[in-house]
Amino acid sequence: MARKTYSAEFRRDAVELYRVTPTATVAGIAADLGIMDTTLSGWIKAAGVPIRGQSRSRSSAPPPGETPEAEVARLRARVGELEAEARKLDTERQILRAAAKYFAGETNW
Repeated sequence: MARKTYSAEFRRDAVELYRVTPTATVAGIAADLGIMDTTLSGWIKAAGVPIRGQSRSRSSAPPPGETPEAEVARLRARVGELEAEARKLDTERQILRAAAKYFAGETNW
């Protein structure tokens, strides 16, 4: 497979998109841009931008010293974030469905 080269502007824009989108993942942005996630992560590391989520532990245990009230507040905030993201994704899915119906109606096979 031939190695692709990308302009410096494209690389900067891809890294900036990752940096300014706090909920985005490297894999998600790479898929949106049509590049490999390893390529994007290399650009991000070279730009000195920390990659989110790499140092997180996978356990559901609360941080040491967290009170039960603080844990409840943290979890409620997380639930709110997830509900907002679910609403956004639902809206995006509805838009894509409408667009697919529109374009399918225009096709004269």
